[in-house]
Amino acid sequence: MHTPNDTGFSGADPAGQPVANTTAAFSPLYQQIKGFILNSLRAGEWKPGEAIPSEMDLATRFGVSQGTVRKAIDELASENLLIRRQGKGTFVATHAEQQVQFRFLKLVPDSGTRGSEGPAQRDIIECKRSRATADVARALALRTGDTVLQARRVLSFGGTPIILEDIWLPAAPFKGLTAERLANYQGPMYALFETEFNVRMVRAEEKIRAIHASSVHQELLNVKQGEPLLSVERIAYTYRNEPMELRRGSYRTETHHYHNTLG
Repeated sequence: MHTPNDTGFSGADPAGQPVANTTAAFSPLYQQIKGFILNSLRAGEWKPGEAIPSEMDLATRFGVSQGTVRKAIDELASENLLIRRQGKGTFVATHAEQQVQFRFLKLVPDSGTRGSEGPAQRDIIECKRSRATADVARALALRTGDTVLQARRVLSFGGTPIILEDIWLPAAPFKGLTAERLANYQGPMYALFETEFNVRMVRAEEKIRAIHASSVHQELLNVKQGEPLLSVERIAYTYRNEPMELRRGSYRTETHHYHNTLG
């Protein structure tokens, strides 16, 4: 059995092979096990919705205590990458899970909690192939002029248009994605990416600023030109830290607010 020592972990990799002591001593052991589990997720060893091995099996595999594995899984569950189900085990989270659906959507109604309004009504305005401009290419780690898919949609809650989103995706991983396909899919967009294109978004970075409504906002969000809106630019990343989506949203905030938990 492989055991930790003073200089780091000398256990097994996700395939069960020994690994050299390359991790600094200050890295907690459970963080190293978390990294090994993430490697298995990146490699597709366990697909979204599938159960991962038990804590006991993982402890044996990595040569550590069950408590160390449990702490690693606790962190991954808190990050919505894994889902614990009482009496059933631990599963790879999917974007179809209720608690994961709103992971990246931070807009909350003033009168309730996120999701209390029910599912958003989605209106797909367009989905087309285009050439990446310099800023889009930079965000998606592409070259200027590379082919991207560009989509625009409006999200309404209670019949009121609240969010206008412009979305850019690299064309190759999303071959076959059309406006009709987006409109017909009943679940969250990220769940569609996950189930039909094998692309899973696991983290995102956002930039937030205040803007004034344009004529496009006037038409699609039913606001007056010049009214204040919240602009949220998001880049979403996969397990492999690949930027896979650029999303620019314009949010109405008369009845909603942006809510995020820090720390």
